[in-house]
Amino acid sequence: MEAFLVSTLAVTIGEIGDKTQLLALLLAARYKKPGPIVLGILVATLVNHTLAGMVGQWVASHVDAGVLRWLLGLSFLAIAAWTLKPDEMDDGGIGEKPYGLFLLTCMTFFIAEIGDKTQLATVALAAKYQDLPLVIAGSTLGMLIADIPAVFLGKIAAPNFPFKLVRWLAAAVFAVLGVLVLLRLDQQFM
Repeated sequence: MEAFLVSTLAVTIGEIGDKTQLLALLLAARYKKPGPIVLGILVATLVNHTLAGMVGQWVASHVDAGVLRWLLGLSFLAIAAWTLKPDEMDDGGIGEKPYGLFLLTCMTFFIAEIGDKTQLATVALAAKYQDLPLVIAGSTLGMLIADIPAVFLGKIAAPNFPFKLVRWLAAAVFAVLGVLVLLRLDQQFM
């Protein structure tokens, strides 16, 4: 259950102000159809984070526990630093397409999430915890917790939302996770 809760919290906080959350705002403001957007976010996140989790578990099974602990601790600290940089996204690549809004959302979310801090957090969490389904469920729920309100609020919430404060809080959460992993160097990792 810890894997689920930590994954949910880390990804929810990490997603605030992220480019995929900005994408949710943009799609909602432009198309005003929350159903296909939310479903597209769900499917894209499940696929993306399942792949990320599988990479994390492969790393955990093929990398020495001591090296893995250092990699995880440092990766959480790097994600903390990355979280402080605000994401920006313009409207340039999002237009009317011949396929439905669901497919547009799936494709854009999947691509936008590649190499993103929440995807990398999922890799790190899957490497740390042995319960891949709980990590994927938690990271997916975290994305939905952060992105569904953005879909329903559209541009109304964007100017008033304290993205900077939340980015600092997210950075603190990732930094604490990194420090906790590094401080446990003398204990068995897995």
